[in-house]
Amino acid sequence: MTRWFAAAGVLFLLAVSVLGWTAWEIAEQSERDEALRADVILVLGAAEYLGKPSPVLKLRLDHALDLYRRRLAPMVLVTGGASESSRFTEAEAARDYLVKNSVPAQDILLETEGTSTLQSIAASAEILDRMNMKSCIVVSDGYHIFRAKRMLEHRGVRAYGSPRHGAPESLTRRARLYVRQSAGYWLWRLGLAR
Repeated sequence: MTRWFAAAGVLFLLAVSVLGWTAWEIAEQSERDEALRADVILVLGAAEYLGKPSPVLKLRLDHALDLYRRRLAPMVLVTGGASESSRFTEAEAARDYLVKNSVPAQDILLETEGTSTLQSIAASAEILDRMNMKSCIVVSDGYHIFRAKRMLEHRGVRAYGSPRHGAPESLTRRARLYVRQSAGYWLWRLGLAR
């Protein structure tokens, strides 16, 4: 019994160490803008309200607009399906916002089915593959980019992270987000995430 407790303690410490190390990597990535020329700017979805981007989604889209206007990529791929209570998808709200801000509709690709990061990344990777696109700039909140990049790279897409701008979160909130993303990353790596 004592050996079992010792083994369980070692496993627990190992798990905490791995989660902590990954949270540290997520924090490092969240501050790094790697935007380079790519085939497409990939904007990960966030909530929409009656067809209008939420404040978080608007900040992501404004950042993507800046990258697009700097000609770092010729197209923008927006992601995100609809919640059960909405008749609009996040991607449609994002597209409409970009069009209103002078991005030609033919330069915008939509992924409208994903209701999670994993689903949106999988569907986006399929779109990129069909269009023979090999690289993207991932735009999202900083804490989200590490996991999204790894998922894209797993699918053969070269991904550069570019976190959206905005008011900084408190240290406590950022730490919680990094740990949550770390857990999400390891659930995905272990094949336990959907």
